[in-house]
Amino acid sequence: MPILNYGLFTKKFILKFPISQEDFKILNHLNKIFSRDIFVNKILRRRTNYILPDFLPDEKKIKPRDAESKAVFLPEKITNNIFISTNFNINNCGILSSGGKESLLTYGILKEIGANVYPLYINESGGHWRTALTAYHYHKESQPNTQKVWTNIDRFYVFMLDNLKFIRSDHRKIRADTYPIRLCIFPFYVFSLLPIFLEKKIGNLLIGSEFDDLKIKPVYKEIFHYFGVYDQHQDYDLLMNEWYHKRLLGLYQWSALRNISGLIVERILTKRYPELASLQRSCHSCHIENNEIVPCGNCSKCMGVLLFLLANNVDPKIMNFKEKDIELFTKRINPKNLRLDEDEKNQSFYLIGKKDKIPSVKPIGHVEKIHINKENSDLYQIPSHLRKNILKIIESYTTGYCELKNENWSSLDDQ
Repeated sequence: MPILNYGLFTKKFILKFPISQEDFKILNHLNKIFSRDIFVNKILRRRTNYILPDFLPDEKKIKPRDAESKAVFLPEKITNNIFISTNFNINNCGILSSGGKESLLTYGILKEIGANVYPLYINESGGHWRTALTAYHYHKESQPNTQKVWTNIDRFYVFMLDNLKFIRSDHRKIRADTYPIRLCIFPFYVFSLLPIFLEKKIGNLLIGSEFDDLKIKPVYKEIFHYFGVYDQHQDYDLLMNEWYHKRLLGLYQWSALRNISGLIVERILTKRYPELASLQRSCHSCHIENNEIVPCGNCSKCMGVLLFLLANNVDPKIMNFKEKDIELFTKRINPKNLRLDEDEKNQSFYLIGKKDKIPSVKPIGHVEKIHINKENSDLYQIPSHLRKNILKIIESYTTGYCELKNENWSSLDDQ
């Protein structure tokens, strides 16, 4: 899966092992999608300057074919499809866990409604693991189902950057909240954890993907893309479920939070599960103070978390934010630097109210509603035996339902 980040930059992927017909199909499909997304969102619409200027394409001459993968897969052999396993329990739920608000809330909700929950962590070899440590230690001590897989994939990514001729040699010195090239991230995590799903007969694989408002048509220079978040989109779940149906019959991938915004995710987590909320560390520059993991308080990630907490009238100290960073938030905030959906960001500003650099904005009601849209937030993707109880909890913290009509969110409560 990691090599899917480099389909634009090589002519072939040589696989020295056999794969099935369905494996070959999904690899080719993902290769096309990630190549297009990387071309659009890491090269054309890049947010940082990792790429040497001489290698940048002339945007006036861009054609849709330029975004197509150059690589073909050359496996040792393509075999017939056979089931790896069909033995799964629909009440067992494995959650890709990271210490972020989405995975913590997913855990809290599923635990409350009686599912048998497995917090599953990917332990990268570098500093990124620090973000997950607080939540991992909590789960390890209190939840016997907690499991961890160690990986040095982060070293592989750095190795690739060191050897891609179009990437600046000083890329390590660039401080940014985005990766230089890679967008294919979750597929590696998913496949790394699959042996646990087989061993423990876990029938549900949950990625904590929240609502992404894609009412704007994702086309750039006639190239269809996913704004760089394909592996958090409903389409990725649907693709994986097609593969599971042919290879791991009985395993189902979905998200419990795809219909609600990050603002609401943070609201439910802090109001209903404060003990779990205290474990959240979304900062990628976390450091250790007095044996505790502390967020830096000033990066774009921390700014986003502080925004949601203050908009929900929650004391940020619950997540180890320092008093100084809380007090300076309204003076430090730069709305343009926040990597949040525009409506979600502005509704949060509205709830806080104008102060210092926080602008005066009008309320955007749909942000606090449950979104229904078959293309990216289909309620029926939540398994039927869990759906009612999940929605009952979410409904307590939202203002109703809305659906997408003519590229605008329309409240269903007024009809």
